Parts: sequence; C-alpha cells; structure tokens
Amino acid sequence: MFIRRTLPLLVAGFFGIATIIQFFVPHPASRTFYNMVLDWMIIVTAFTYLMAVQSTIELHTTKIKRKVEGWQYSLVVLISLGITAFIGILGGAFTPSTILMKLIPAFKPSSTSPLMYTYLYMQVPMQSTIFSLLAFYMASAAFRSFKARSFDATMLLVTAAIVTIGRVPLGEFIYKGFPEIIEWILKYPNMAAQRGILIGVELGMIATSLKIILGIERKYLGGGK
Repeated sequence: MFIRRTLPLLVAGFFGIATIIQFFVPHPASRTFYNMVLDWMIIVTAFTYLMAVQSTIELHTTKIKRKVEGWQYSLVVLISLGITAFIGILGGAFTPSTILMKLIPAFKPSSTSPLMYTYLYMQVPMQSTIFSLLAFYMASAAFRSFKARSFDATMLLVTAAIVTIGRVPLGEFIYKGFPEIIEWILKYPNMAAQRGILIGVELGMIATSLKIILGIERKYLGGGK
C-alpha cells in the first residue's frame, strides 16, 4: 500500500513544492535543479511515447484479429507506423535523391531526408485535408445549432454571421469597411472574452495542481481514495 499509494503522493508533493519554490530562489543551485527536472520530464515523456506505441499496436492488432468493422484501416495504421518507424530509425542516413539518382540519372538532387520527405508530402497534405473537412463540418453544425431562441443566442448568431461574412472576400465586396469591423471585434470584445476564459482555466489549473500536491486529488493513482 505504501508503494502504490503513499510513495507516489510523497513524490508528487515534494517535486511540486520544490518546483514552485525554485522560481523564487535566485541561486544557481535552484536553476540546476530546475534543469534536472526538465531532463527527467524528457525521459518520462519518451517512455510515455513507447507506451502509446504499444497501446496503438495492441489496439489495432486486436481489431485485425477479430475482424471488426473497418479492420482494414487498422492494417493501414500498423503498416504506416512500421514504415515511418523504420525511416526514423535510419536517422536520415540517406535521402530519397540518393536512391532516385541511381534509378533515374536525370533526377535532380535533393537534401530532404526520408522522414522529412514523408512528413512534407504525406502527413501535411492529409492533415490539411482533414482540417479543411473539419472546417466545413463546423460551419454546417453551427448553422444547424444557432437558433435565435433568446437575446444571448441572437447576439451570438448575429456576431457569428458578421464575422463569417467579414472574413471572406464577399464581405469586402459588400462593404469595404467590413475587414476593419471584423478586426475590431476580434481584437477587443473577442480578446477580452478569451482572456477571461483563460484566466478561469489557469485558476482551475492552479487549484488542481494544489490538490495534487496536497494529496487531495488522487485519481491519477488509478481510482479509489
């Protein structure tokens, strides 16, 4: 019980308090301690990535074995994961241009590594496609959900319509001052609301951190009191 419950609480409390105190101690030892903690965080993060890879492989392998609906996509995920990992392990020891120059003498040399080549010409286009589809989905969802049922909903609907029209070329065609109006809305009312939300979120983060340091919040231990 001590190893599973008490020890993690003591470690979290000690490092939480020590990390807070070091910000107020102008001493080289304090900075050294902070850098050491950052190095430990990098190591822990690396292990979490390994756990994420293991979880992904187990999840999609189970889907393939059970032949659940859409298991073909799981196969694509595993193949892509293996190819990308293999390319990353090589560490850019060779470039696509080296191979292509041997196969095609007229091919122009390039300094792009295999991993960066995969990122630029495969991952980035796919991400752009997904985000573009997400934008259309959000626009259609907003159109369906925005109903002028109250004064607040009406204000939200009118503001959203003005901002949407002002951010496209149609708005400037209707009225040349539309872009300036939209910039004012985004710079002052929108920014003020965003800062209010961020302040509330940061206060919530501080409260949660204090609860973890003091041992009040224990859900990260796996549930239970």
